[in-house]
Amino acid sequence: MDIIFIDELRIPTLIGIYPREQAIPQTIEISLQIGTSTANAGNSDDIRDTIDYAVVVERLRSDLSAQHFHLLEKLAEHVASLLLEDFGAIWVRVSIAKLGTMRGVKRTGVIIERSRLPT
Repeated sequence: MDIIFIDELRIPTLIGIYPREQAIPQTIEISLQIGTSTANAGNSDDIRDTIDYAVVVERLRSDLSAQHFHLLEKLAEHVASLLLEDFGAIWVRVSIAKLGTMRGVKRTGVIIERSRLPT
């Protein structure tokens, strides 16, 4: 298995359980590791034979501008499902962090790993 990665993608979104968080977008930071085979793309040199990280980024920006999540855990599950189901990843590690939400803390967040069930 090979890994395509996207590190420290910053996206404004509505995230949180408090009234202020539900009204004012916060910038979150997303890092992804996407397990897939890149062998075909390595041979063909064709973007259609791999997961296009530019398409992943645009999809995340679009999705997160249109939705509100209460918990980072729910947002992480949404991102993992999107990568597994819509992009055909075999395995994913999703790290999502809120930035500067607490005094003296740079980031708070979650990291999850999920795999696609064999068919």
